Amino acid sequence: MSTPARNPLPTLFTIHGGGFCLGAPRDDDEWNRAFADRYGVQVVALSYTKAPSGPFPTALHDLEALYLAVVADASIPTDNRTALLGFSAGGNLALTLSQLPTIQECTAPPRAVTSVYGCLDLSLHSGVKTGSRQYKPTLSPPRNSRKDALLDLVAVFDWSYIPYGQELRDPLLSPAYAPRSALPPYVCIVAAELDMLAHESWRMACRLANEEQAARGLSPARRLPDATSTDKNLRLVGREQPAKSKGKLETNNERFGWEERWDGSGIKWLLVPDVTHGFDNVHIRELMGGKESIRDAEAKTDAYCRVVAEWLLDVVWKT
Repeated sequence: MSTPARNPLPTLFTIHGGGFCLGAPRDDDEWNRAFADRYGVQVVALSYTKAPSGPFPTALHDLEALYLAVVADASIPTDNRTALLGFSAGGNLALTLSQLPTIQECTAPPRAVTSVYGCLDLSLHSGVKTGSRQYKPTLSPPRNSRKDALLDLVAVFDWSYIPYGQELRDPLLSPAYAPRSALPPYVCIVAAELDMLAHESWRMACRLANEEQAARGLSPARRLPDATSTDKNLRLVGREQPAKSKGKLETNNERFGWEERWDGSGIKWLLVPDVTHGFDNVHIRELMGGKESIRDAEAKTDAYCRVVAEWLLDVVWKT
């Protein structure tokens, strides 16, 4: 029988990425440790079975079991201040995990979910995705590449994870199609501007805000981005030109960030400028190389983590 813990802490459950096929919680230790130390949050990193030995929905139910076990364990200092956050494939899994009835009805359901450069729409062809992001040849390498870093991996990841005949718009596979009512009260979507997955994140954030507005009898909050539109303002996420300031977020441009807040709920969008997929992971940064790009990514990692932490501490867990 476990001994009840004293002084409960707000708890952030994180889910690592790796295309549903690779990786381990250890991959995010540096991020998790820094977030816990700086913001006084208990961070619990969750693991899951990888594809192809564990195709959809194996990982989802592994995470379900772990989440429920943690919140039920009296020796772990948790209370009802909980949230989910995932990176890449983990962003997908965080959004899908939060939809499960067992998670929503447990003693400590997540008050918020955050996706960081998540793969949210598995029904969309990779050619459409690569055509919806910005390419900036004047930036320092590897950010100036004319080829997306994920392009050669997507087909293998999809083949490994998605069972034959699976409905690709199932919200538990592609959370881009999850109705607003199926998600936690607060949702934050973070994306990397130079990433083929950025547009689907942008579209989901706008759609969720519009659905919440409609449910309250209000007008749509945003025009809905469309990766196949002839209007490049809707087809392309971000901005053609590099940012004028290095190492900083864009705080005065709604293409890079906005927040809609209602009574007891909210949607937050944050696009990190001039960075590639995995920019906040020390191992990926070192693998990709480029001293200037690494310095820029480190500064922007600190900046976006501060935004997410303040949102959790001052908004989500205070309501």
